[in-house]
Amino acid sequence: MTLSPIKPPPRPRPAALLDLTPDWLLWVADNRLWDCAPASMLDTMITAGQDTETAAAAIGQIEQDPVFQAARRQQQMLRKLESVCNNLQKVWQQDPAYAVVEKRRGVGRDEFLQRYVYGCRPVMLTDIAEDWPAMKRWSPADLSARFGHLEVDVQVGRNTDTLFEQNKEKLRQRMKVSEFADLVVNGGATNDHYLTANDEMLRRPEFMPLLQDIGRMPPICDPALLHTAASFWFGPAGTRTPLHHDTLMLFHTQVVGRKRWRFVSPLQTPLLYNRMGVYSPIDLDAPDFNRYPRLREAVVLETVLEPGDTLFLPLGWWHQVSSLEMSMSFSYTNFDAGVPNEFKYENPSIGNW
Repeated sequence: MTLSPIKPPPRPRPAALLDLTPDWLLWVADNRLWDCAPASMLDTMITAGQDTETAAAAIGQIEQDPVFQAARRQQQMLRKLESVCNNLQKVWQQDPAYAVVEKRRGVGRDEFLQRYVYGCRPVMLTDIAEDWPAMKRWSPADLSARFGHLEVDVQVGRNTDTLFEQNKEKLRQRMKVSEFADLVVNGGATNDHYLTANDEMLRRPEFMPLLQDIGRMPPICDPALLHTAASFWFGPAGTRTPLHHDTLMLFHTQVVGRKRWRFVSPLQTPLLYNRMGVYSPIDLDAPDFNRYPRLREAVVLETVLEPGDTLFLPLGWWHQVSSLEMSMSFSYTNFDAGVPNEFKYENPSIGNW
């Protein structure tokens, strides 16, 4: 018979830690796990009105707390995973063409799968939309003429909420297509209003004529599935999509206007402070390196989509998008690549602590 080892009695939590409120106890643990300097932490706590002796004792004692020690063990495992990603990223970046988003024509199915899908690298296809009726037809006037009487859900008031994308449901407003087209044409450059994929207007039969304006598709797409996997984007110059990653692969064709896309590799996720869902709080257009110092290590790719360009967004790549002009775009996920375009992410829900 094998006896279980005798477990020592649990150590009581030191008195200084018991004297802290739960919020301050969490704050101390968080900042030590971030390896913040104890002296800086003490200054912050004293400035906030905490007792000097209690604060100093708590900072010193947290490392001995069993729960904190368990967190340190998990931290070691996480840092190992981060180092694996970092090393793979270093190998990826050794390719002299890594930081360049390729522009290609005439790419066949097999090459596309091997080089871009399995190779997980973005690419711009410049020949896909050459025969699309949309390229000659789509405009605010055309939308109003064909669909102006129909209503859509648009995001309005985005400038009032820094988390406009995360809170998009609160900003949803119903209006006629003609009303929104007038707002885009006459409202100037702004991020305040945008018709995005969230509306899912292309699932509605009355908007099916828009799908008839789509022609040839990339070699790994099934046109028969397009009606189940397409989205329409329409907004003024100045609209922005914050830094985030999608949960699947997609194509995005620019029909009217230009959009600037910025990308960061999924292997550099630890550098992007991803604390809520699929979003990063970082603005690549105005990076705050003081608040987010690890961002300095990230390699940012950039390209501008012109009318007729089709971007392939591979799995997990972080991207931030800005409309440089009034824009109409079409995205689709009707892949026929031999494997489902479905993936699972364990997303954080910590918030921006």
